Amino acid sequence: MLSIFKSIPSHMDYKGQKLAEQIFQGIILVSAVIGFVYGLIIEQFGWTVYIVLAGFVVSCVLTLPPWPMYRQNPLSWQPIIPETSAEPSQKPQEALKKKKHK
Repeated sequence: MLSIFKSIPSHMDYKGQKLAEQIFQGIILVSAVIGFVYGLIIEQFGWTVYIVLAGFVVSCVLTLPPWPMYRQNPLSWQPIIPETSAEPSQKPQEALKKKKHK
């Protein structure tokens, strides 16, 4: 049962995050304007709230799951450099700090 959940991708790249945020904000803004105008015309504030909540639900469905359109620009990580010496390696910053200036 748990292997099904492990096969689902759960990451989103940086450009995908930006796109998801823009889509989310756009849908919320459009639904708020439509809800306000519709509620003003029929003089029922409840319909304004319902339309904004519907926009929120739609935007959540479109932006929260990591859809493939949000994973088109993966990061390329540097390869792992294996340690060749038996002694623990020092960080380059620590090696520079130990040098004494004359």
